[in-house]
Amino acid sequence: MIFEGLAEKLQGTFDKLRGKGKLSEEDVKAALREVKLALLEADVNFRVVKNFIKDIEERAIGQEVLESLTPGQQVVKIVNEELTELMGGTQSKLTLASNPPTVIMLVGLQGAGKTTTVGKLAKNLHNKGRRPLLVAADIYRPAAIKQLQVLGERLEQPVFTMGDKQDPVDIAKAGVSHAESNGRDVVIIDTAGRLHIDEKLMGELKNIKKAVKPHEILLVVDSMTGQDAVNVAENFDDALGVDGVVLTKLDGDARGGAALSIREVTGKPIKFSGIGEKLDDLEPFHPDRMASRILGMGDVLSLIEKAEQNIDAEKAKALEEKLRKEEFTLEDFLDQMDQVRNMGPLDQIMDMLPGMGDIKKLKGVNMDENHLDRIEAIINSMTLEERRNPDIINGSRRRRIAQGSGTEVQDINRLLKQFKQTKKMMKQVGDMQKGVGKGGLKGKFPFL
Repeated sequence: MIFEGLAEKLQGTFDKLRGKGKLSEEDVKAALREVKLALLEADVNFRVVKNFIKDIEERAIGQEVLESLTPGQQVVKIVNEELTELMGGTQSKLTLASNPPTVIMLVGLQGAGKTTTVGKLAKNLHNKGRRPLLVAADIYRPAAIKQLQVLGERLEQPVFTMGDKQDPVDIAKAGVSHAESNGRDVVIIDTAGRLHIDEKLMGELKNIKKAVKPHEILLVVDSMTGQDAVNVAENFDDALGVDGVVLTKLDGDARGGAALSIREVTGKPIKFSGIGEKLDDLEPFHPDRMASRILGMGDVLSLIEKAEQNIDAEKAKALEEKLRKEEFTLEDFLDQMDQVRNMGPLDQIMDMLPGMGDIKKLKGVNMDENHLDRIEAIINSMTLEERRNPDIINGSRRRRIAQGSGTEVQDINRLLKQFKQTKKMMKQVGDMQKGVGKGGLKGKFPFL
């Protein structure tokens, strides 16, 4: 889970507040002391923490909150709003040129994931109807050019290169000219990094900036480096002037120090976050959605967007028809599981559902990828007839399936029981939808 350590501590603190019918000023101050400690342990900048707690305290200790019917909820609402503001308030989008091509220059230290981010950004823009050109201007790191070419092949997008013997400034200028001549409306320049900031690196980047006049300079930083990432962002901005930040490896960042500090310290917005190794794993950064996830309130909008991108509409329609006719089989179950897995790591999907943090803590609730692997292995070890009609799976068949899938008979029993429950639940949902169509349930449920 993104920011797992921080999220658990904050949610635990606010659960205590929610459990009280009335709050005193001391209750709020005690809770904020815990929040302050959690943020400092998460490697959030001390000055940022100090101002953040001060702003919340000013709003939370007042008659409107302390004398309300749900004071705990009111405090959480204030924290949610302040967290959102801390990370930028609203989503900050890329600046696209009115007269193409848009030139985007990616900068950062070695190891932050800059070249991979070039590929991810190219895919993101291509999915929105853009025609990107990737420019290989990192002539120093061994295999940097080859890495970008491989990414270009996977994406089926062109990569402009002049080898590793030319001047990076000349490569960048020639890349922009090539894009103009070939109808490419976005140029993404992969620049060289260093293990640390030095004058030679900054001098080269300044020369590229002067030569191609980029519409966007995006700084790529590793979120897992915490305050180091914030310091890097300050140094790059002071020397070069950046327009936004891309936080990589956010899926592995249990603390959150960089994400919660960068905007406040540098004044530069986080525009994208890298949440995995796949080329699809680059998301626009939404401060409000991130704050909601940190506080265990879910992120339904991002979940819907992922579903729209990854779930086949025709298959969904066919599944609905099967549910109406009660023809849902283990084959359909497997297909749905594959589509859900295409949306991303299961723990990230679960974190987008409101209240799932509490459910994941329950004993016996298994939501890891290995559990899904076992289910897939079991279903793949069945015959076609068994998948379509699980009722025929007797004792001997269960033993054979267990042996073929490397599992135990109890695992087969558990899966078949879960499948029956799922099928029954889906039938009930289908019946509810029919009732809504007849006007029988409309108005009785707030979500209908």
